[in-house]
Amino acid sequence: MRDVLTMILAGGKGTRLDPLTRDRAKPAVPFGGLYRIIDFTLSNCINSNLRRILVLTQYKAQSLDRHLAAGWTFLSRELGEYVDVLPPQQRIDENWYKGTADAIYQNIYSIEKADPKYVLILAGDHIYKMDYAAMIQSHLDRNADLTVGCIVVPRPEATGFGVMHVDKEDRVTNFVEKPKEPPPLPDDPNNCLASMGIYVISAKIMYELLFQDAAKPDSEHDFGKNIIPGILQSQRVFAYRFPDRNRKPVPYWRDVGTLDAYYQANMDLIAVDPVLNLYDHDWPIRTFQPQLPPPKFVFNDGTWENARRGEANDSMVCAGCIISGGHVRRSILSPLVRVNSYSHVDDSILFEGVNVARHCRLRRVIVDKDVKIPENTTIGYDLENDRRRGFQVTEQGVVVVPKAEPPETFHGRP
Repeated sequence: MRDVLTMILAGGKGTRLDPLTRDRAKPAVPFGGLYRIIDFTLSNCINSNLRRILVLTQYKAQSLDRHLAAGWTFLSRELGEYVDVLPPQQRIDENWYKGTADAIYQNIYSIEKADPKYVLILAGDHIYKMDYAAMIQSHLDRNADLTVGCIVVPRPEATGFGVMHVDKEDRVTNFVEKPKEPPPLPDDPNNCLASMGIYVISAKIMYELLFQDAAKPDSEHDFGKNIIPGILQSQRVFAYRFPDRNRKPVPYWRDVGTLDAYYQANMDLIAVDPVLNLYDHDWPIRTFQPQLPPPKFVFNDGTWENARRGEANDSMVCAGCIISGGHVRRSILSPLVRVNSYSHVDDSILFEGVNVARHCRLRRVIVDKDVKIPENTTIGYDLENDRRRGFQVTEQGVVVVPKAEPPETFHGRP
C-alpha cells in the first residue's frame, strides 16, 4: 500500500442538504451523533492500511479543516504517513475546481511530489464500509489501467448515477452518466452497475489522461462524463463490485445527498438491528472525540407517574448530554445536548450543543449546532406553521432548524 496515494474529493457544496451545508461543506456535516460524513471514508482508508491521504477541500472548508486537525493527525509523518488538507492553490490557473478530473489535475504537483505508482480517488460524502486494499489488489491482478468501484442498483434508481455496461469479465464496454435508460447487467435485466465515484488508476496513465483532458476547451473535466467514456477503447477499464465490510445481508452504501436521505440514514442507526453496524471492532469508524463526561439522566420529584423523568428510549446519546427530566424517543443526540424537564423529543436529530428548554415538543426535527429552543416551543406537529416560521420542511415532512436561527424567531406553540 505504500505505492498508493489516496485523494479524497471533499469540496462539494451539497446544496440539497441546505441549510445543514449553509456554514459547512457536505463532508463535514455531522452524522450519527458523533461522526462527520467524511469519517467513514477516512476510516476505510486507515482500516485498509492506506496512510498517505490528501483531502481536497474547497467550499466552506473551515469546519472540515478544524475537524481533520482535531481528529486525524495521529499518523506519523516520520513514517511517511499523513492526512493532508489541500485547498485550491490555483497553481494551474485562476479557476476553482471545475470537475472531479480538474480537481486532481490542479494538484498534480502534490501528487508528483508523493511519487505514487497508483492513485486511489474517493468521494468524501458517502456512508459505507469498504476494504480499498482488495480493490487495489484486483486492479493489479487484472493488469488494469483504471478500475471503477461500482454497486448493483435497480434500473429505475440508476438514472442519477454513472452507469456502466460490462462484459462477462467485468471489463467496462460503455459508460453513461445519468442515463434515462440505464443498461442492464449481462445476466440480470432488472439491475445495473452504478459507479460509486471510486477509482484506482495507474499514476503514469492518469497524468497523460489529465493533461489531454485539460487541453480540451469543451470538456467538463469530470471522470464520469469525460475521462472514462473516452478511454474505453484504448485502456483496460474494469468494474469492481462493492464488497461490503458492514457484515449485513444487504450491502450498505448511502449517498446522503438530500435532507430526507440524510434523515433516514441517521434513523437507520437506532433500529434494534441497525443496517449500518457501528459496533464492529474489526472495522472501527474513527472520529474526533472531545474530553466530555458521560451522558446523565436526571430523575427526581414526585411519584413515578408524575416525576421529572429523564429518559431516552431507542436512541443514541453521546457524551456530555444531560436529559434533565425530559423524554427522548427514537432520536440521536450529539455531544453536549441538553433536554430539560417535561420536554419531549421524538424521531429527531439534535446536533452538538442544542438546548431544549422546558415544556417543548419536537417530532421529526433536525436541529443544527448550538440552537437554543425556548420554553413551550412545538416543532414538527404543524408543518404549515413551521413553514411560516421560516423552517425548511422536506418532502417527507422533516423540519430543519438551521444553525443561525436566532431564538426570537420561535413563537412557542402554534
